[in-house]
Amino acid sequence: MWWLYADLKEYRKKPERLRARQLARRFDALFTSKTGFVTLDRLLARLHAKRDHLLVVLDHPHVPLNTNGSENDIRAMVTRRKLSGGTKSETGRQSRDTFIALIKTCRKLGISYWNYLGDRLKVPGATAVPYLPGLVRQRCLEIT
Repeated sequence: MWWLYADLKEYRKKPERLRARQLARRFDALFTSKTGFVTLDRLLARLHAKRDHLLVVLDHPHVPLNTNGSENDIRAMVTRRKLSGGTKSETGRQSRDTFIALIKTCRKLGISYWNYLGDRLKVPGATAVPYLPGLVRQRCLEIT
């Protein structure tokens, strides 16, 4: 399985249709095999049932193979919630979630959160920052 994962990582660097078909066949061979261990066979079948989702990288090589980025995105929120004991109201939760999302988005786009906040709050002398939706769209176009 780890060899397949390593080959998928290599495929992302240099995608080719023939290679994609080979990797898909290897995936099928691995996850439809029978081991004789009921629990393992069930696990392999469950993973094979998610084939289209797990092999999306073959059609879209820019898609990451793991969710580490997503897990890192929520880590700060979980840590802050644990330290503070949570929020007292739904409005507080929404506010916390919004500001953490803004911080993470600014960081991913390479812009200063404080400059962004100063511009949006119209602080005198604040650095002008373009609107985030436009920056996100631009970044997506650069990736594809």
